[in-house]
Amino acid sequence: MTASTDTAATFGSPAPVLSYSPVVLSVPGRPVDLQVRVSAPATGTGLPVILLSHGHGGSNNLSSLNGYAPIANLWAAAGFVVIQPTHLSSRTLSRQLADTSGAPFFWRSRAEDMSHILDRLDEIEKTVPQLAGRIDHDKIAVAGHSLGGHTAGLLLGARSADPDTGQEVNLTEPRIKAGVLLAAPGRGGAVLNGPMAEMAPFFHTTDFSTMATPTLVVAGDQDDSKHFTDVGPDWHTDPYRLAPAPKTLLTLFGAEHLLGGISGYDANETTDESPERVAALARLTSAYLRTQFQPDDHAWQAACEALTTGAAPAGRVEFK
Repeated sequence: MTASTDTAATFGSPAPVLSYSPVVLSVPGRPVDLQVRVSAPATGTGLPVILLSHGHGGSNNLSSLNGYAPIANLWAAAGFVVIQPTHLSSRTLSRQLADTSGAPFFWRSRAEDMSHILDRLDEIEKTVPQLAGRIDHDKIAVAGHSLGGHTAGLLLGARSADPDTGQEVNLTEPRIKAGVLLAAPGRGGAVLNGPMAEMAPFFHTTDFSTMATPTLVVAGDQDDSKHFTDVGPDWHTDPYRLAPAPKTLLTLFGAEHLLGGISGYDANETTDESPERVAALARLTSAYLRTQFQPDDHAWQAACEALTTGAAPAGRVEFK
């Protein structure tokens, strides 16, 4: 790493962040242009990238490039370039695209958005003021929350069958070297017995056995998604337990589905608002990715010692 490492080493101290939106990408066959927000530290070069896939929550703007400011800003301050697309599933587009094939979740298109972004990373870098020449194009990670966690999982190697054809879909993106799944959906099949289960048939066939890319799975120990399953919070640990090594599981204590408010504070769906929890999550996830990209960097070990031990740990860590 370069100068950005110094920012991450003093996590929590003020660090200027630049945010630019929208970067508009015209994609052939996509019913609307792909719009993205880019957030980056004001200084530093050789910066790694986090592609951030939003969820499908109840608030309109949070499921778009305008959401997830709490976590995106902290990641940028820690030395990452965070790129946030507005997927076709965004509630900001729901009326416009209601009758479009793939609606309302556009599960396949969501993953394809990230590949389009990587195809045009040079263009994005040149478009955003003060960013040209500062990105390390070989250090790419993907992160996703909730439905975005399913998207990220597909890019990391998980498979799902197309509900319309029954054929397995492989959307693995080899340019992505590491991932972070935040409150991601778990296994399908008989455990999907909640009232929303039939609304997302692509969840039923998710296969984590092919998700080989190194991944940090983050689950809240109070995240009980009864609308999908009666398994309880452990459902969100399935991407760790059912995927091959190397995998790491971070269980956040007291966390519900928004993990303290990663998509937005003061929102109805943020039932466990805690800026402290979000700060701890941001430090742990950024440290994990730093160490994945540079194995001799001890950021992950230091963050775990600081935040998962002692009298009031933020959570616990398991790995395989």
